[in-house]
Amino acid sequence: MASVIPVIFILAVVLGLIACGYLFVPKGPHQTIIRTAIMLTFASCYLMWMVTYMAQLHPLISKS
Repeated sequence: MASVIPVIFILAVVLGLIACGYLFVPKGPHQTIIRTAIMLTFASCYLMWMVTYMAQLHPLISKS
């Protein structure tokens, strides 16, 4: 039986990267756009990874 530990661990890493992206973007006229792009990129990559990982753990079509 597979564990949810990798999913939780990768989520923590992604949340840390999102926090770093939010905190370390330099001030400027496009700060909000850059922050949003960074956070959406990390969130989208995590969701794609998680869906792929879960699809491998629990396939829709199984052997009979």
